[in-house]
Amino acid sequence: MTKADFDRIITDHSTYWNSDLTFQLHHPIFINEFGDTAYVMKNGQTIAAYLMGFISQTEPTGYVHMVAVHPDYRRQGLARQLYEHFTDEARKRGCTKLKATGHPSNEQTIRFHLSLGMEMIGEPNGEGVPVVKDYLRPGFDRVVFVMPI
Repeated sequence: MTKADFDRIITDHSTYWNSDLTFQLHHPIFINEFGDTAYVMKNGQTIAAYLMGFISQTEPTGYVHMVAVHPDYRRQGLARQLYEHFTDEARKRGCTKLKATGHPSNEQTIRFHLSLGMEMIGEPNGEGVPVVKDYLRPGFDRVVFVMPI
């Protein structure tokens, strides 16, 4: 992912997410400091999909911060391909685990990560969804997905 790609993603953010709720999660650190583990897939000038990830400094883990697919390119396996590419890179760097997080109410994210073979860790919340309590900050539980690689 280049700075120009990042700027285009920021400009078109609501196209990918249909909301501004994740806007603040798109931080330039992912290209300035972790640019070699942030990827885009393009069709001409259109960014069809992107993934922002990094390698943990505390454990041999590749962490996927976010993955998104443009609505015109969904259901084509692009997010899965980006995950596979990131997983290969994480393995090359000595990682033995992949990790990602999501909001407990985001059923699409949960289904997608489970389809990749990831497992959810934590304790069931009121709706029965396994979460790690206060993962984001106090009062903000998250679904945490893990998978050996």
